[in-house]
Amino acid sequence: MKQALVFAGKCILAGLLLIIPVYLAIIVLLKGMQSTERLIHPLIHLLPEDLPAEQILSLLLVLTLCFLLGLAMRTTLGHRARVRLESTIIEKIPGYTLFRSLSHQLAGQDKDSIWKPALVEIHGSLAPAFIIEILDDSRFTIFVPSIPTPFAGATYVMDGARVHPVDIPSADAIKVISNWGSGTSRMLQAMEKSASIDTVAEAGRRQ
Repeated sequence: MKQALVFAGKCILAGLLLIIPVYLAIIVLLKGMQSTERLIHPLIHLLPEDLPAEQILSLLLVLTLCFLLGLAMRTTLGHRARVRLESTIIEKIPGYTLFRSLSHQLAGQDKDSIWKPALVEIHGSLAPAFIIEILDDSRFTIFVPSIPTPFAGATYVMDGARVHPVDIPSADAIKVISNWGSGTSRMLQAMEKSASIDTVAEAGRRQ
């Protein structure tokens, strides 16, 4: 009974971690639309009466504002302002840095993401994981996600010998986790390929 309750609790938490960001994004979007209703009121008559003109124009205005902000952040001044805002306020939000790194890598914007896919040895088995940090003593901080939600899990500090980085995109590793482990063969192949390269390199150094 206790195990069932623990399992149910983990499932509920995993579901919340998936739903909450989507819910908050929808709330922010709706609030933004409500805030722009007065601005677009003079333009409502430009659309046919049978269309929800107020909602359509509000949505377009919010999306345009988001686009302009994103465009501004690509400039030197905008980039500096974003970095300053993140370092002073936003990065203090728990988990923000981690999720930002993941989203950037999924979008192909950050090849040096802290979410490095790996297979780690736990209890005599291999588990899909992500390398979060390499410590000064050569140990690794590892995040082992739950299945099927990759944004909940456990964090370990492990010896390097038990951590096997795999050269695949983070998006592919997340797909393996989301699909209950289906596709793990690609991670195993990448691990074996990396091990072979390391063996050849070590042999070359000895010669």
